[in-house]
Amino acid sequence: MYDEQGNLDKSHLIESYAPLVKRIANQLLARLPASVQFDDMMQNGMIGLLDALDRFEDGLGAQFETYAAQRIRGAMLDGLRETDWLPRSLRRNMRRIEAAINTLEQRNGRAPTEAEVAQEMDVPLAEYQHMLHEARGHQLLYLEDFGDEDGGSLLDALPDDEAFTPLALLEDADQRRNLIRAIEALPEREKQIMGLYYEQELNLREIGEVLEVSESRVCQLHAQCIARLRAAIFGNGDLPKPRRGRPPKKRDPA
Repeated sequence: MYDEQGNLDKSHLIESYAPLVKRIANQLLARLPASVQFDDMMQNGMIGLLDALDRFEDGLGAQFETYAAQRIRGAMLDGLRETDWLPRSLRRNMRRIEAAINTLEQRNGRAPTEAEVAQEMDVPLAEYQHMLHEARGHQLLYLEDFGDEDGGSLLDALPDDEAFTPLALLEDADQRRNLIRAIEALPEREKQIMGLYYEQELNLREIGEVLEVSESRVCQLHAQCIARLRAAIFGNGDLPKPRRGRPPKKRDPA
């Protein structure tokens, strides 16, 4: 992997690790809208790989691959944020869904059915289900959710540190408890989908085979799960306040 002068042969390394970039791109694309282009993901991933090659100082091998995978994935996510990959109209629809779910849960004291949510939104059931299908890639938490009152983004205020991710911002004790309660309150089939998707890491097609429904139907139900969780956690409009200045300490591996 080194040339005659003892320097890293980056062209050879890029070729060697290109399959890693491709694998990560495909993993992310499975959870993103169809509008996201594979070539764009690969381009951003290659930037992350080059960055990893420039920064890593402990030699190549398994440790480098783990480090490179983090940089590649981070570069792809940065690229998605810069291009605003989730259309505003989709986010607007999902917030309408979240508001309807929250209203119905407060009114009835239980998780509403799809038909009830559609009725609350005053749209046909088929249109509501289409909204859910279009929402593939909708996440539990976006950094864009943490804007200030002047319209600024949290991204402009926080230091460039990997600790500040949507997951890290949720890792507050109260928020974890709220999230656990919200998951427990999901309808049984949707709770099963969350377990298969996030714990067992099955893709939508595989989950459809387990549940004996179409991949499209699993996509709808997964989007509805996320809407229910967001409604449960942020239904009162209060988002967790990010800490300024020094980043939170990273947990030591168990």
